[in-house]
Amino acid sequence: MNKKIAVITGGCGFLGSYLCERLIGEGFKVICIDNLITGNLENIRHLLNDNDFRFIKHNVTKYIKIREKIDFVLHFASPASPEDYLKFPIQTLKVGSLGTHNALGLAKAKRAKFLLASTSEVYGDPLVHPQAESYWGNVNPVGVRGCYDESKRFAEALTMAYQRMHKLDTKIIRIFNTYGPRMRIIDGRVVPNFIHQVLHNKPLTIYGKGTQTRSFCYIDDLVNGVFCMMNSGISGPVNLGNPHEFTILRLAKLVIKLTGAKKDIIFKPLPQDDPRQRQPDISKAKKLLKWSPKIGLEEGLQKTLEWFLKP
Repeated sequence: MNKKIAVITGGCGFLGSYLCERLIGEGFKVICIDNLITGNLENIRHLLNDNDFRFIKHNVTKYIKIREKIDFVLHFASPASPEDYLKFPIQTLKVGSLGTHNALGLAKAKRAKFLLASTSEVYGDPLVHPQAESYWGNVNPVGVRGCYDESKRFAEALTMAYQRMHKLDTKIIRIFNTYGPRMRIIDGRVVPNFIHQVLHNKPLTIYGKGTQTRSFCYIDDLVNGVFCMMNSGISGPVNLGNPHEFTILRLAKLVIKLTGAKKDIIFKPLPQDDPRQRQPDISKAKKLLKWSPKIGLEEGLQKTLEWFLKP
């Protein structure tokens, strides 16, 4: 029996590498494309000798050439942490625009299904809480975070244009804060930041008063949601995340509790355009995909800490 073939852009990244593993486990052949600007070859090294896996080092802002028939294109390529997209603002905008255009063009040429990994950042600093897919967002296009927010908003618009004009089978997911093993320890996102500070005997840094909220989804839950979306007849957008909301201060105290460390917490000024609240309304995912996250924050943090503590 011929196996289905999936192309995953950004497949060496945190999310992309787990997706490569999952699809191989589900009987797919996987073609992983990454230029390694923020991805890490170590994330997929264990797959390199698998006959169902192929890695192509390539920048998807350039034309993507694949010879074989393809069934799915999953576009996950993009810097995703504030530290990355503030360091690479132009590359972030290019992968969201040119990269999405090329990935959609590949799907169109191969008559493949297309899935866009969008983000909760399309909601910006939300004026509606929790955030449902019907909310249009509150984004500053000329702020320092605009390179990421607007690249993803453009990617969604381009995806919908291909769906309407070319009748392409497209799907959009909006991913809320995801964490777990394989995150880079110096990543710029709050979970690895806190873990890095605890493990290196440093005080935990909170920006603002720590009253801003986030909703943290463990990687296994997120990948399950992506797989459900892939195999659904839903085009979206659909929020994927954990609806349990935590303040950053509460998260810091939980990391301290789990590590048994006696650490101080220091407070620094809030970065520009940092969202005050972030909580997904996942009613749509529950109803249409029969999906909801299963792993609580304490359990997920424990798994993540164990990975970072490995020799």
